[in-house]
Formats: sequence, structure tokens, C-alpha cells
Amino acid sequence: MTEPGTDMLRLEVRDVEVMILTGIYSEETKLPQPLRISVSADMEARDRFEPDTPLSRSKNYMDLKHAMTDALPKDRHFTLIEAVADHIADTIFLQDKRILRVTVEIVKLAISENGEEIGITMVRNRR
Repeated sequence: MTEPGTDMLRLEVRDVEVMILTGIYSEETKLPQPLRISVSADMEARDRFEPDTPLSRSKNYMDLKHAMTDALPKDRHFTLIEAVADHIADTIFLQDKRILRVTVEIVKLAISENGEEIGITMVRNRR
């Protein structure tokens, strides 16, 4: 991983709503459910970013959004939202070898009754 005190850059895309086939109960398995997904990806930030620094020195945060939307199979059922989080993290690690850690937060919107947020946060480190 990285040494303590290493400068890091955290890219974030928050609160993307996606319809995914997920769930364990019979009433959940037939139709896609709305999930609110947020992702952050950590990478080393060794040098300063000057005004003319090219994007190649960082990462396009639209890649994170792609991992939450287009890269998730629409025709596959994920029993657990943990599997959705793993799929997203794996996609981001495959996109860019510089990513050291991915955090995925998922809220199951369909089971919220009073505005509470029910879901998971998963942190995966590159191995």
C-alpha cells in the first residue's frame, strides 16, 4: 500500500441512482430496485497539480460513474448488494492500476420508509 504521510488524491462521485436486479426475497427478485451509489477512489498524489496539468496525471471521475452505471450488467441478478459493490470496485481497479483503494456506498431506496438510509459501505484495497 502506501507509506504513512503519503499524499493522496480521492476522486468521488456521489448519489448516483441506478436500477439493479438485486435482493433475496421473492418480491425483490423480479424487478430492478433503485439503489443510490457513491464511490470514492484513492490514488497517490506525488506531485502538485499545476493549472496546466493534463488529465493523464489524475483520473477521469467519469470512469467512476461508468463503473456504477454502464459497467453494471442490467440483466444479471445480484443476490446481495455487497456483490454490486464488489463488481464496481473490480471495474475501477481494472480501469486504472494507480487506484489503491475503492470505497463503495450503496443505499437500498426501496426499503426506506421514513427517509432513513439502509445499505452498506465497502472498502476494498488493491491486492
